[in-house]
Amino acid sequence: MEQAPTETALPPSLRLLKGLVILLTLTMIGAVITVVALLVTRMPSAISTATAVPLPAQITLPDGSKPTAFTQGGTWYAVVTSDDHILIFNTDGSLRQDIAVAPAP
Repeated sequence: MEQAPTETALPPSLRLLKGLVILLTLTMIGAVITVVALLVTRMPSAISTATAVPLPAQITLPDGSKPTAFTQGGTWYAVVTSDDHILIFNTDGSLRQDIAVAPAP
C-alpha cells in the first residue's frame, strides 16, 4: 500500500508571496467596504427620490404639481413636474408655456 506524500514546507520566497497575496486580498476587501460606506453616507439624496426640487420664490406651481427637475435659462425657468408636464416660466414668475410630455409608445 502506498502512503500519501507528506506536505513539505514552502520555500521562503513562496511564503512571502503567499503572505503578500493574503494582505492584498484583505486590503481590497477593506477598500470596497469603505467605498460603499462612503457612497451610502455621502449621497443619501441619490437613494431617496422623494425630496422636492428647490424652486425660486417667484414661481408658483399649479395645484397638485410636484417638481422633479428644474433648469434656468437667460430669461426663463423650466420646471418638470411629476405629472409629465414641462412648465416654462418668465423670470417674473408668470407662466409662459405648458408642454405635455407624451408617454413612450
